[in-house]
Amino acid sequence: MVETPSLSGSEAALCGLLADVLAARGVEVRRAGNSLLAVGQGRAGPVVALNSHLDTVPASSAWTRAPYRATCEDGRVYGLGSNDAKAPAAAMIAAFLRLQRAPVRARVVLMLAEREETDGAGSLALARAAREAGLDPDAVVVGEPTGLDLCVAQMGRVVIEVIERAEPCHVAHRRALQRENPIRALVQDLEAIAALDLGPEDPVAGPAVIEPTMLRGGTAANVIPGEVSCVVDLRFGRGCAPDDVVRRIREAASGSVRLVEAPLAACWIATDHPLVQAARRVRPEARLYGSAGLSDWTAFPHGAGLKVGPGLSTRSHTADEFVLESEILDGARFYEALVREYAGGDHSGA
Repeated sequence: MVETPSLSGSEAALCGLLADVLAARGVEVRRAGNSLLAVGQGRAGPVVALNSHLDTVPASSAWTRAPYRATCEDGRVYGLGSNDAKAPAAAMIAAFLRLQRAPVRARVVLMLAEREETDGAGSLALARAAREAGLDPDAVVVGEPTGLDLCVAQMGRVVIEVIERAEPCHVAHRRALQRENPIRALVQDLEAIAALDLGPEDPVAGPAVIEPTMLRGGTAANVIPGEVSCVVDLRFGRGCAPDDVVRRIREAASGSVRLVEAPLAACWIATDHPLVQAARRVRPEARLYGSAGLSDWTAFPHGAGLKVGPGLSTRSHTADEFVLESEILDGARFYEALVREYAGGDHSGA
């Protein structure tokens, strides 16, 4: 998988490779673009989805290794995407295939998505395909590198660009011409947005995050610009809806506000949910935590989601990315045991 490049938006080769691997083992495979939906043998019980993604970010100039050459050294597997998220995806494939040899009382589906690193369109398409096939998941295990700790809450996200405009002029004549400087107005907008109340602190994921990330504007040192803008990334807990966040931003800013990406709601699962309880029985040492980082969990707002997988998030998108061989194997065992434990439990509260 590592040696098959799959930059976000260019996953066709890897999708085809894995479709062939699964089909050769007698698995029913459906494609949704360059995403895969594999359906297990079980025909009774709850629907359990194993979801991870195929795509990677580009390799940075800081890499000292060949990004697409998978090398194993001292128990480490190096290569672009090895940790995020080809290790979780590989572990899920292995667990899924083992579950086919000894099926459980559940309908298990494997979802391998394109474009998680960009717009999340792959898992949205897979969720639609599963629903149309009568396989809307009762439980979704989202494969991301968490060290096999259990992420039970994920913040929502809104990304906007606030834009201020004015009549450009020479800096020496701004006062005489009574022109506004849009940079000052933009600073005031950013201060107002930073002071927004985005609801109470999430009990698991923590306080809201509001950060400006990209500035644009200006043509010369001696020219008052005609337009300046700033992109702001806002992340918030379950106490605030994305539409409310957008409304509050528009009310706070004097400039125009443009949505950069589709808003995403926060995700969470009750710690007494059967899926979480099954995971804790399988891995009692795992800690429960919340995350400001995003994942394809957002594609399944009506299902019971749990984000967990081999590898560490701190290695994601780094130069000379790696994952431990032992982590991949532990992940495969964990996913299989989790599905078996969940399938054998009581889902009356699911």
